[in-house]
Amino acid sequence: MHVAHLSLHDFRSYAEVDVALGPGVTAFIGRNGQGKTNLVEAIDYLARLTSHRVAGDGPLVRHGSDHAVVRALVVRDERQALLEVEINPGRSNRARINKSPLPRSRELVGMVRTVLFSPEDLALVKGDPSDRRRFLDDLLVLRAPRYAGVRSDYDRVLRQRNSLLKTAGAARRSGAGGSRVESALSTLAVWDSHLAGTGAELLAARLALVEDLKPLVAKAYEAVARGATRDDATIAYRSSFELPPLEEYDGRLPDRAVLAEAILAEVERRRADELERGVSLVGPHRDELVLTLGPLPVKGYASHGESWSFALALRLASYDLLRAGGDDPILILDDVFAELDTTRRRRLAEMVADAEQVLVTAAVPADVPEALAGTRITVVDGMVTPESQDAS
Repeated sequence: MHVAHLSLHDFRSYAEVDVALGPGVTAFIGRNGQGKTNLVEAIDYLARLTSHRVAGDGPLVRHGSDHAVVRALVVRDERQALLEVEINPGRSNRARINKSPLPRSRELVGMVRTVLFSPEDLALVKGDPSDRRRFLDDLLVLRAPRYAGVRSDYDRVLRQRNSLLKTAGAARRSGAGGSRVESALSTLAVWDSHLAGTGAELLAARLALVEDLKPLVAKAYEAVARGATRDDATIAYRSSFELPPLEEYDGRLPDRAVLAEAILAEVERRRADELERGVSLVGPHRDELVLTLGPLPVKGYASHGESWSFALALRLASYDLLRAGGDDPILILDDVFAELDTTRRRRLAEMVADAEQVLVTAAVPADVPEALAGTRITVVDGMVTPESQDAS
């Protein structure tokens, strides 16, 4: 899989830009603020319909415009598809494939798959649990696009349930009539069931994903960290409640029905706490991906270099997992090499050089390792100029 052509309209700093691309390595070279990251961000946005740099869509639209358009010609198994998304902050985005509108923009997810490395990846190690949950969910969606709907449904249930918890809790504290409280609790029971159903589906998928990632993370960390062994880096899923022991299921992961029952039981146990605080305290939104180096957690104990190596290992493991499931995802290396020492820079470049398409951004040509020689495109003040095919 690769992008053969990228076209942007009122996206970030670009009023209009067209860029021809191809398989192999393409490096966008330009100083900070020239617009090179905007180009690869647009391709990654097509894959996930979210940006790796900002939480909302507003900053993606050029100042003074009310919408932006990202359009890419994607080649997969020698077949071409024109993918397009119209970004409308505050309104529903619109998506098209081969100029035919899709009923929902999220149906575009999975048509192109990317794995993006960026300086922001350090948040996977040093950031909040929400950063690691987002990492898992984004990978779930790229692996199986239907989970975009599952995640959306879960978020909707969570919002509704939290609103009801606040209402019911306030009614109890104010001494409102028993019938009013009973009515709220009765309605809450319905949302408990929805939370358990959608939460169990998301939780089961995350548990399976982490099991698949474990050996790949260990292998990748051994490759990028100097002197590391395959036993050094481990990951584990920590739920907001005690999961059923695996020995009860012959070592297999519990299925959705078992997890739904466990969520409902924990919700009932935490009922008073939830009503008092007005928020849902049980479910995948409270879970954590635990990262460990040797006997110690990475967060708070790992050095800067070890943290970077672990972040790289998570991304490389994601790439290997997606690659094993079908086409090569598009690899995007956004200003990564300037953050790495010489050894990690060389090892990372050697590991990804055989990908079908690698897109690199760098401030100067010297930041791009020799293993990633290829097409160079200069970006200056939003002007995109192909230079040459570097065969060195």
